[in-house]
This record gives sequence, C-alpha cells and structure tokens, in this order.
Amino acid sequence: MRIPRNLEVWKLGTLNYLEALKLQEKLASDRKISKISDTLLSLQHPPTYTLGKRRTDYNLLIPESELKSMGAELHYTQRGGDITFHGPHQAILYPIISLREIGLGARKYVENLESTMIDLASIYGVKAHGQRKCETGVWVGERKIGAIGVRISSGITSHGLAFNIDPDLSYFKHIVPCGIADKDVTSLAKETDIVLPDEEVVQEQLVSCFVKLFGYENVVWKKKELSRLMDD
Repeated sequence: MRIPRNLEVWKLGTLNYLEALKLQEKLASDRKISKISDTLLSLQHPPTYTLGKRRTDYNLLIPESELKSMGAELHYTQRGGDITFHGPHQAILYPIISLREIGLGARKYVENLESTMIDLASIYGVKAHGQRKCETGVWVGERKIGAIGVRISSGITSHGLAFNIDPDLSYFKHIVPCGIADKDVTSLAKETDIVLPDEEVVQEQLVSCFVKLFGYENVVWKKKELSRLMDD
C-alpha cells in the first residue's frame, strides 16, 4: 500500500537572502536525517543578485561597489546556474525535499520545476515553455519569465525557482541574466491581459501547481515568523 506523501509549506513573506540561505541549510540537514518531512519555502527577497557555484562574476555588468547605492546585495551560493536577480514582486519557491523518496532524478526534478511555472502562467492565459537546449528556466517566446537554480546533496534539494510576477525589470539590465546575453526578461504582468490578483494569491497558486505536479496528498500550510524560524 502506497504511503501518502506529506508536504509542509512555509509562507515567509519577504526574507533577507542570507537568512533564507541559513534556513535552507538547517532544513536540508534535518531532512537528510528524516527529522522533518518534505518542506517548501514560499517567499520573496529584497533586491539581491546571486551567483552560482561556477562563480561567473563577469556576468555582473557593474562594479560590485555600485550595488549598495542601488539598494541591492550580491551573494555567492553553491547552487547550479549562473547569475540571477531576486527582488520584490517575484515569487520564489525553495523545495527541501527528498528526491530518493519521490523517485525522481535530477533532470526530471528540474523539468517538474519548469512545469510548475508553465502551469501557473497558463492560469493567466500565458503560453510559456521550458526545455531550451542547455538553458533551464521558463520562457514566453524568447523572453525569460522564470529561472531555476538548484542544489542537490545526498538526494536532498535546496534553492529552487524564481517566477517574475511584476518585478522591476531594470535590475536585470545590470547582469547577463543566467549567462544568456541575447534574450530579454519578462514578467507575468507584462505578458497577460488579465488583471492580476494580490501577489499572495499568485504565490499560493504557484505552490498549488508544485503540489499537483509532485503528487503530494497531504499539505500543511504554515505562516512563519522570522524570530521562530531557527527554533522549530
């Protein structure tokens, strides 16, 4: 008899990148020893640029010293992928899940993350697609609407996806987004004629698309306060 799969969803609002990174590391360690069940973090970040483990600094097009004056931070990570931007009005999901228990390989996992964003876009009449050759993420035509950068350690995932609801796209002009020089970045607000609901609703829809694609039967939603994050 198949055991129902459980997922705990943490709604974190806006969270500083380093705080979110520290939280992911703790949860991934707990998940490796089965101290917790699969967990999904749903949040947004203040303006932040992040680099993957390949350290492609050359794709940052302005001096790092100028970032502070823009109100933005730069952080180096151990995820895959190239440089990207995170900021307000962008929906972020960080899954801390066991691929071994789900029975997924790394490639299928990334495909499911792409499909999660494609399904969300379709709710608003936007035809998005993934699976570009050697380019992960989700696109509307030649414009990128969703980015993916993951880390998998001992079969446990961290980092994840970022979907542009309505961020300030000018921040992307200071980088070569995901190392792809000849493609634009777009957002759900730019691509749909439908009036978008509150962003919290859109983020919950993104979570629901994730839940459906990954086949979770039991989902518990929790709204977490920052002061309690590391104590649970």
